[in-house]
Amino acid sequence: MFRKMVFGAISVLAMATSMAHAADLKEFRVGILGGENETDRLRNYQCLADHLKTEFGFEKVSLFPAADYDGVIQGLLGGTLDFAELGASGYASVYIKDPKAVTPILTTQQTDGATGYYSIGLALKSSGITDIKSAKGKKLGYADPDSTSGYLIPLTQIPKDTGASNETFFASTQFNGGHENNVLAVRDGKVDVAVDDSSGIGDFKNGYTSGTFHKEVAKGAVDPNDFVEVWRSGLIPNGPLVVRTALGDDMTAKLTAFFTDLPKKDKACFEGVEGGDFTGYVPVKPDFYNVIVEARKAAIGG
Repeated sequence: MFRKMVFGAISVLAMATSMAHAADLKEFRVGILGGENETDRLRNYQCLADHLKTEFGFEKVSLFPAADYDGVIQGLLGGTLDFAELGASGYASVYIKDPKAVTPILTTQQTDGATGYYSIGLALKSSGITDIKSAKGKKLGYADPDSTSGYLIPLTQIPKDTGASNETFFASTQFNGGHENNVLAVRDGKVDVAVDDSSGIGDFKNGYTSGTFHKEVAKGAVDPNDFVEVWRSGLIPNGPLVVRTALGDDMTAKLTAFFTDLPKKDKACFEGVEGGDFTGYVPVKPDFYNVIVEARKAAIGG
């Protein structure tokens, strides 16, 4: 009984300390996934940092653009980041390692009302590749080991269309350091097919309405007329905005309200952060990602 009382007291003390820390938070630390060059990421997120500082009275809002997805994942697990927007597979990685490390609060909603997106395979028209089966013996480019659309889904779903594992169907597979680098790799002929995140709706000449291909088209880095879509996955759950659980329920609720209002308060900032045409954020719960958690466990582990 005494032992239970001691551990109960420790638990209450830890909770009280956590709540006090959240209430006295002076610096708010935002993790930014890799996949786009650092200058662009910092520029797109600066308005968000400004809004957070004004809204919550933080002395400092620090932006941490990680070199890869794992940098943000480890920051959230280690408590050195307070907030991030993750892909579904990145969230699954955090959840598998520590289900209580972060709390998913919101996800993006596409212009058609969907809360999902697609992994698409892109090839150059000049390659002669017209569908994924005609890419046999070619080079496949992945984005990042913790990317949903850039690795997990193509790893597990392309074989259903080709009848063989990617390692045996393609001449080679390689990671290209994020989605932007992957799109540029197919543009530059370093790979024959690159997998990318995409809304899959809208006009292909615009790179669809959102996703990395859309970003690259919008800033003139690639010409969509040079590309063809050769593969598309099933619908993937949009990744969550997550808050470090230790910040407490009150801060989590306040951050949820803040981000829910952001698209109306500053549409340009919202579009810059999300990199495309979305209608806004909608609430999301951990079980929305159960299928991705199980897929990650089965295919690549935590």
